[in-house]
Amino acid sequence: MYQPKFRITNNLLTYITRIESAKALIDNAPLVPAWEAKFRQDAMSKTIHYGTKIEGNDLTEEQSNRVVQLEDVRDTGEVFHRTGIMARERDVQEVINYRNVIKWIDDQVKPHFQSVFTLETLSIVHRFTMERLIEEQYSGTFRDKQVIVKSAAHGGVVFRPPVSVEVPFLVDDFFTWIHSPAAAQIHPILLAAIVHYQLVYIHPFIEGNGRTARAMAMLALHSLGYDFKRFFSIEPYFDADVEAYYQALLSVQQDPLHDMTYWLEYFCYGIAIGIDKVREQVTKLSKDLKLKKQLGKQVALSERQIILLELFQQQEHITSDDAQKVLPNVSVDTILRDVKDLIAKGVIKKRGVTKGVTYQLVE
Repeated sequence: MYQPKFRITNNLLTYITRIESAKALIDNAPLVPAWEAKFRQDAMSKTIHYGTKIEGNDLTEEQSNRVVQLEDVRDTGEVFHRTGIMARERDVQEVINYRNVIKWIDDQVKPHFQSVFTLETLSIVHRFTMERLIEEQYSGTFRDKQVIVKSAAHGGVVFRPPVSVEVPFLVDDFFTWIHSPAAAQIHPILLAAIVHYQLVYIHPFIEGNGRTARAMAMLALHSLGYDFKRFFSIEPYFDADVEAYYQALLSVQQDPLHDMTYWLEYFCYGIAIGIDKVREQVTKLSKDLKLKKQLGKQVALSERQIILLELFQQQEHITSDDAQKVLPNVSVDTILRDVKDLIAKGVIKKRGVTKGVTYQLVE
């Protein structure tokens, strides 16, 4: 049976500890539930944009986001018609497809790892990923020919996966192990990293293996209780240095014992620094949990109120003029209603009278 080889290093312990600390804060942060749509949308947009960019997609982040926002559209012609984007049809289709992949994963209500992490799921994820991009016979079906992996940066061959006849056996062996008692003892973050690597190594499909592997790693995390409220995306970390990403994956094959310790460190470090950024944002907005202690409950906020609170992180006091500058398309009356609501909820307080009125967060 497949058995990954790795060592638990001081680096891994440090990264896992940082991740666990950030997870605990994010899971229990006050105010955050009302912002979930915003945080999740940002994370999803980053996952889709950078997850396809790694593979050579040329859409800008702004273009990708516009495509993602057309939630009900699956046809590239309709996208071009509604957005006016000038781009390759394949690039737009890749973004549509990966949006559908992430949405499908998100729609798995409280997924249980043993039941959701299956060969059938692997096939479904690949079909979503490659819809309208490859011949139907290869969609969700193991490859029957040899493939190579080229760098999106320089075009050179970076990896030659196992021959096609080995693919069914390698996949079956891996899924047998992933559901074994031995795998159940491994920390979810490390298990997701192993999923990512092994599916990239096997390269079970003719195309779309990188996106499929990253999506399956995400599904593994979500189903094992590590979705971080879906506020986080690791794809920007991979894309920031694609060569480092490839080299980290290749380090396993280049090791005489196929030890994957370096890959695990690389993967865990990426989650640690990424989730730290989310924690910093959450901490700023929750004022180090002071609001939770004062209010004794979580507070529902509108999108406009979130923007106002973000402004409070930049300056201690704000005026109505300051509020209008960050909400230029919102009427003064609406802004004042939002401010009064924040005061009523005990989030901010008013200082001064008439023209000298300012507002500040409750300490």
